[in-house]
Amino acid sequence: MIKDIFKDKKPTLSFEVFPPKKEDDFANAFSVMDALAVLKPDFISVTYGAGGSKSKKTLEIASYIQNRLHIDALAHMTCVGSSREDIDAVASQMEQEGIRQVLALRGDRPATMSDEQFNSRAFAHASDLIAYLKANTSLHMAGACYPEKHFEAESFEEDLRHLKEKCEAGAEFLITQLFFDNDSFLRFRETAGKAGISVPICAGIMPITTAKQIGTTVSLSGSSVPKKMADMIAAYADNPADLRKAGIEYAAEQIRGLKAEGVDGIHIYTMNRPKVAAEIVGMI
Repeated sequence: MIKDIFKDKKPTLSFEVFPPKKEDDFANAFSVMDALAVLKPDFISVTYGAGGSKSKKTLEIASYIQNRLHIDALAHMTCVGSSREDIDAVASQMEQEGIRQVLALRGDRPATMSDEQFNSRAFAHASDLIAYLKANTSLHMAGACYPEKHFEAESFEEDLRHLKEKCEAGAEFLITQLFFDNDSFLRFRETAGKAGISVPICAGIMPITTAKQIGTTVSLSGSSVPKKMADMIAAYADNPADLRKAGIEYAAEQIRGLKAEGVDGIHIYTMNRPKVAAEIVGMI
């Protein structure tokens, strides 16, 4: 179990990947997993689509990681658009495939979901999903956390209370949303510890290798962009090769700093680019 790895290794190294959007891309997806396996991660997480729309693909990729590559797979499971019966079915499929660990998330509200559907959903929060899975399945759960506060939370203190509820419900470790300023993570870790949150916390790192990422992935995450990163993007915006190199160096510098601070784990958001992941790992 992933929770046990933290007892023997610090920091752990893990990656996040996503299932392909098209069936034709599955062969390439497995090649991505093979390339990441060479880097010897402690576990690999596999994302869901909005509202669980790619749950079958998530299961296939996670099964490949767990059963073919023999690396712990952490399958994402969202509940925003799911009934209890939906969750039961997915959990059963995971157990049948030998997948025992999930990152339990509320998930993003699908664009087609009405206010009535959203307000009457079976699981209001990730903590509700975690508690349900703990009571009704053999799965082990991890939870997500936000060093700079979830965008829907009214305050950092409120967000921290919800995070503690996740841990009390059964989350065995946490993975942070991406961030670009280590001080944000260190403040969060200290405050979480004072609040009684004692489970391991993996720092989520995303290398920014194209200017487009700032306008898409980063804005959706709600993460702030520090001046150092903004200056980097401005300096190399017209030179993609140099921006890629600078982004990788920025991520590696972040990781080296976090390792010096005794972080529990490093979780790299790979965007299914194993070459970028390999370059970062080679620098840390």
